[in-house]
Amino acid sequence: MADAANAAATDRLAYFAALAVLCGLRVLPYGVSIRVAHGLGLACGCLVAKWRRVAEINLRKALPRLSPRERRRIRVGVFQNLGRVALALAKLPAWSEQEVRQRVDFVGLEHFRAGAARGRGVILLTAHLGNWELGALAHGAVEGPVHVIVRPIENPLVNRLVEGRRSAHGNRVISKRAVAREVFRVLRSNGTVGILADQNAVPEDAVFVDFFGTTAAASRGVARIALRSGAAVVPAVAWWDGASRRHVVEYGPRIELVRTGDPSRDLQASSQIFQTAIEERVRRHPEQWLWIHRRWKTRPPGESLS
Repeated sequence: MADAANAAATDRLAYFAALAVLCGLRVLPYGVSIRVAHGLGLACGCLVAKWRRVAEINLRKALPRLSPRERRRIRVGVFQNLGRVALALAKLPAWSEQEVRQRVDFVGLEHFRAGAARGRGVILLTAHLGNWELGALAHGAVEGPVHVIVRPIENPLVNRLVEGRRSAHGNRVISKRAVAREVFRVLRSNGTVGILADQNAVPEDAVFVDFFGTTAAASRGVARIALRSGAAVVPAVAWWDGASRRHVVEYGPRIELVRTGDPSRDLQASSQIFQTAIEERVRRHPEQWLWIHRRWKTRPPGESLS
């Protein structure tokens, strides 16, 4: 009983802290709120030693030629980026379509529109790169609703708070606990589904691909859905342009899937194409990717993590 009460109290404390941060960022002028968000992100990076340790390990593995100074610059950028992600959850739900267009640039929208014109739905292949929360909300405001696949936050109070904001502009949240049926339903109605495809997959869901020159476990579900549905797969990321101090939501050309008639081979090859597309974008903006995630945790059978 005492443990449950302590857990509930901790959940409430975390909820009120998150609510205070979001409300505080919401009321600040936009320029000021960006600086505050950067500061909050850096503060979290200083407080959570595990994040710094995992980022250092990942950067050494993926980008071994970087100097210590360059790795530190990227880590600082990662934490500032996390602050901007929180800022998007604070600001975007209240912005009108006009406000979104005033503050966010869109590049390559013709690729999304061409995919939607095929009539079989669109999968926005994205990653924890740049401002993934802003990307979904801005797309919803300008082009129409996105159904985003997310893993529920363990704290139920914080989860409801965040999901409420993710659902602005007509967007809908699909829980990873019940994903397949809902995703196929959306795609059959020519809807849009956003999938964050850059995280480590558990062994039972893994297809092994090359990612930054090292074998990594990707979720086989992304390619399986794409191959079965016939939906257009359009890469999309929302990156931060420090020079203009604006976000850019950028769409790439539709990805051609591999269809040889061998389901296993098609799934493997298509998964690799997806991960290569993500890697290319991470290399352009390495300081905006979530290096604090243990991307290479799951190993092929018989192989240990070095």
